[in-house]
Amino acid sequence: MNQVFPELETRAGGATAPLAQFFIPATASLQERRPRTLKHGDTFALFDHNGDALSGPGSPEGLFHNDTRYLSHLYLTIGGQRPILLSSTLRDDNAALTCDLTNPDFYTDDGSVGLEHDLLHIRRSRFLWKGACYERLSFRNFDVRPQRIRAEITFLADFADLFEVRGTRRERRGIHHSPKVERDRVVLAYTGLDGRRRETHLRFEPSPADLSAERALFELEIAPHETRAIFLRIGCDDAGDGTASLRRSVLGAMLEARRALRRSSSRAAAVATSNEIFNETVRRSVSDLYMLMTDTPEGLYPYAGIPWFSTVFGRDALITAMEMLWMDPQVARGVLRHLAAEQATDFDAAADAEPGKILHEVRKGEMAELGEVPFRRYYGSIDSTPLFLMLAGAYLERTGDRETLRALWPNIEAALGWIDHHGDRDGDGFVEYGRHTDEGLANQGWKDSNDSISHADGTLARGPIALVEVQAYVYGAWRAAAAIARALDKTDRALELDARAEALRQRFDAFFFDEDLGTYVIALDGDKKPCRIRSSNAGHALFSGIAFPERAERVVRTLMSPSAFTGWGIRTLARSATRYNPMSYHNGSVWPHDNAMIAAGFARYGFAADAARVFEGLFAASTYIDLRRLPELFCGFPRQRGHGPTFYPVACAPQAWAAAAPLSLIQSSLGLGFDPYAHRVTFTRPALPQFLDEVLLRQLQVGEGSLDIALRRDSAGVAVHVMQAREGATVEVIS
Repeated sequence: MNQVFPELETRAGGATAPLAQFFIPATASLQERRPRTLKHGDTFALFDHNGDALSGPGSPEGLFHNDTRYLSHLYLTIGGQRPILLSSTLRDDNAALTCDLTNPDFYTDDGSVGLEHDLLHIRRSRFLWKGACYERLSFRNFDVRPQRIRAEITFLADFADLFEVRGTRRERRGIHHSPKVERDRVVLAYTGLDGRRRETHLRFEPSPADLSAERALFELEIAPHETRAIFLRIGCDDAGDGTASLRRSVLGAMLEARRALRRSSSRAAAVATSNEIFNETVRRSVSDLYMLMTDTPEGLYPYAGIPWFSTVFGRDALITAMEMLWMDPQVARGVLRHLAAEQATDFDAAADAEPGKILHEVRKGEMAELGEVPFRRYYGSIDSTPLFLMLAGAYLERTGDRETLRALWPNIEAALGWIDHHGDRDGDGFVEYGRHTDEGLANQGWKDSNDSISHADGTLARGPIALVEVQAYVYGAWRAAAAIARALDKTDRALELDARAEALRQRFDAFFFDEDLGTYVIALDGDKKPCRIRSSNAGHALFSGIAFPERAERVVRTLMSPSAFTGWGIRTLARSATRYNPMSYHNGSVWPHDNAMIAAGFARYGFAADAARVFEGLFAASTYIDLRRLPELFCGFPRQRGHGPTFYPVACAPQAWAAAAPLSLIQSSLGLGFDPYAHRVTFTRPALPQFLDEVLLRQLQVGEGSLDIALRRDSAGVAVHVMQAREGATVEVIS
């Protein structure tokens, strides 16, 4: 993702300020606000625990659609006061937010109490569906007397582009139109500099006693133990059915939203364990993943994260699909087909596009349309293309779906061509990156902040830069493409790709392994000088299999040393590095997806105990986190007894590849593999971390069949029991 710590520009008076184009401000912590998030399709929302969206400098709250904030302020008061929060919860499936509130003491003009606190129960139930936010606001009177309640909802729409909300300053904006106010509805409108008119449609039922462009006032007579309800719809560019009962529309849309979530996740295997807290973590992970799924013409696609990355990202979706491939391979199919449809076919310097390259990011807001940010359709990631090939190979291995791969073969060949002709810029056998314009991302690996790649003395590396993990992915890409070629009866092509992978493996070891560091260097700079720092990137060499077996133990020991392993997870940068900072974005923080990929590499090379330590650390971190939701990242301070992890202020949550990390760790721990042609599930040296005694997998698909399997710790290790097998599916345990 295009992130957080950009180069600095000097302003008048010598002050420095971040270049706005990649900046996410840290004036307010998302962890401090802990907003409640909802998403459906290209719409997402952030609300506080009361269900309000409070406008103000640095506030990320509101209702967003296609990278524009359609509602920047929503605030409920009763009798002129803010209700008292009782509780605020998301449904387990993320379908709706429910906020339970009550009244404070209300005083009369003479100072006496007119209504004591806690006599009025207020429930706000809210969800998103097809570009609109729906709410049912109910009031129940528990007083023995009837009550007359004045409820007021204030609202604003700033139509800010998401990059403005993130901190970009714009010299010019479009035109806000005069609001249109009718008996039960308000239309707020804005025409951007891109010429597009955007409208926010608010509709209320019953009609307010008074309605203006910024406020809806209701006067409710509520008998003892009576409940009165207000219904609200906030549509983004869509007024909805203006004649239908809003009450029925809200209830109908709620049923549709819940059914859609159930349908999208119904194919996935189910997981239950002996640890109920971990079960909560898994349930939240699965719910977050399917909330982030968005329907595309090519299939389901996981958007990267909320609030900053609720859109198509290539790298994120590819890694997310790999992490959850064992559970639901149809996600990988959707990702592959959508990215193939968006694959670059021409050169475009402003978009860092080259023929065959796989997409990095898509944006639909005003600033992207105008070119104020380069991300309208942007290809500036060096690793999306080899990861695309790796996922294609993994999908074939998981499903045996030759027909999908046959249809994708031209895209696979185009991606291989990009590696050959554009990825290796200087013909040295390694793939390097370098942006084509000054507006593009300076660093184009997954650690894409400007200070993430440096030398031992802290000097920033100059490009073109060859990252350690990118070479590992290219190796994995060639191996994957060779397997696909063999499956499609392209034997000569398969032999050629395997030979190239083996040659890269030899050259990679010679140039990247550093005996003194005990691990792989993070990169080679533009002069082919190694960047000799210990980083988590080296673990990805184990993930792809490029590392020689004799190197693996030293890499594992380096990554699990106190300098790198915090107890919660492996740091992006070891404590010994000059640029180490546990509060930085990429120079000492802990990323769940990074750790899950490294743990998969540990398991691949037989270091199950170390993979289990990573698993336990991330699970322990989740027990301290609201909703058991692993965030995009957290700070890399060492774990201390009785203390939870230190949160990163602007980390996204939910974030797709973080949500999928526990699912990947389950697979790594169990050594779970598939032979779809034989309808067989394999467990290679299965192990369970100490916090799990049993894992149940239900509806695990393989070939045309499926299995329910129980894995239990016993005196000999882990016993595997087939509870039910369907359509000839079988299990093999490999010791």
